[in-house]
Amino acid sequence: MTSLIKVVTSDEMARVEKLSIQAGSSEAAFMEKAGIGVANAVADFFSIHPEKKEITVFAGKGNNGADAYVAAVHLLQKGYPVEVFQLYGYDVCSPLCQVQSDRFAKLGGVIHPLQNYNDGLLPIKGVVIDGLVGTGFKGKATELLADVIEKINASTATVFSIDIPSGLCGNTGAVGSMAVRADFTIYLELPKLGFFLDKGWDYVGRLIPVSFGLPKPFLEQAKVSASLAIEPAMKDMLPTIKRTRHKYEAGYVLAIAGSESMPGAAILSCAATLHAGAGMVRLYHPLGMEESLSCSPPEVIKEEWDFEGMDSISSQLTKATSLLIGPGLGREKEVKKMLKMVLAKVSLPAVIDADALFFLGQNPSWILPKASVLTPHVGEMKHLLSNFDAKSAKGDFFAECALFAETKHVVLVVKGAPTIVFCAGKTPVIIPYGDPGMATAGSGDVLTGIIAALLAQKLQPFQAAILGVYLHAKAGEYASLSRTSYCMVASDIIEFLPKAFKSLLKSK
Repeated sequence: MTSLIKVVTSDEMARVEKLSIQAGSSEAAFMEKAGIGVANAVADFFSIHPEKKEITVFAGKGNNGADAYVAAVHLLQKGYPVEVFQLYGYDVCSPLCQVQSDRFAKLGGVIHPLQNYNDGLLPIKGVVIDGLVGTGFKGKATELLADVIEKINASTATVFSIDIPSGLCGNTGAVGSMAVRADFTIYLELPKLGFFLDKGWDYVGRLIPVSFGLPKPFLEQAKVSASLAIEPAMKDMLPTIKRTRHKYEAGYVLAIAGSESMPGAAILSCAATLHAGAGMVRLYHPLGMEESLSCSPPEVIKEEWDFEGMDSISSQLTKATSLLIGPGLGREKEVKKMLKMVLAKVSLPAVIDADALFFLGQNPSWILPKASVLTPHVGEMKHLLSNFDAKSAKGDFFAECALFAETKHVVLVVKGAPTIVFCAGKTPVIIPYGDPGMATAGSGDVLTGIIAALLAQKLQPFQAAILGVYLHAKAGEYASLSRTSYCMVASDIIEFLPKAFKSLLKSK
């Protein structure tokens, strides 16, 4: 099975790099290889965008600035016009930064002291390489650094940040005051956890990996904070389809969803379940919804429930292969009673979403099915955590989510940009796909249906959650290409779900 990519904190990356140097690795050799990788990434961009041939490099005083100078040297040798703006005086730069600055100057490279432009306009041209501050930066960008970041962000240049956008915390994703908004982040060796937390995803742009030659034993001993999902690993998770299978082998999903005011949530979740491969879907809905559900897929079997007659639901819980519960149910007292009864009885793998999560947040002692997948967005997750004792992780949202999944023995899909999947005993998995247009009503209901379908096809809950989030995100990307991020709606995600599946099937 294809491995996922390790994600580490900035502090952990610095630790293993230091250990490697203490064991005899050359910091200068690391820097040379990193700079060459950055230069090659920029050159690859120029091969597609030949109109942007000029390069403006911003160098700080540390090794991030030195990496930028090495890249500038190799781009200059490739024949590209390169100018460097140096943020600090030569005398306060690190020894390696001084060495690489001298090397660039001896080749005829032009270096401008940034102090000369403090009150004026910076002549930013073509492509920017951001080497101002690296992954060791914490706190707020102030004074000249803040001014330069602001000017870079105000420019129309395409921005490549080396290892991390300047001003972003690689551990937490926090931005103290401001950070460079990169179009591309060329991360060195391993992606940093801060890319995916808090504000990080708004700043890193597209991620490009570059190895600087850290020996494998040191990479292997790096403490992993999370893993990054990649397409080759996703295709390995696809359910196997036998030529002789029947609809019950394809999976029978029991859905408990919808209310008079929110029939669409039930329709979307059931439609997504069918289109993600389930062989049969039975929807239980409140009384009096026949007309509002008339536009649901004809393949959906519909039955009414009320709290006085729960025998039908109870009998089907013994026959179905997975359950989805919560989308559009509402928050009436009878819903609460029904949820408590169903969740206590069910032994099926279950996807719990929306209004069901609301009641779980209010009733943390409720019994959950052993193979539960909870799908809260960040706001719903904070509600779930409000009555959860997480003293050992208090104030660290990522750690609190991991502890919740571990304590409750559930798979936790924290929806966002990007979405992160937590599971007891497993490394959290980040799914770095999707489109901003997916932030639309009903998108979460579609995800619930996809995961329920994969559970019904006998995927383990952790795998079903990861693959479901990936397929949902890729379908959203395809929908945005057709509809734009402004115009897409949740049902577009279902429409483009086959294309998401095809993208994996072609690569198998």
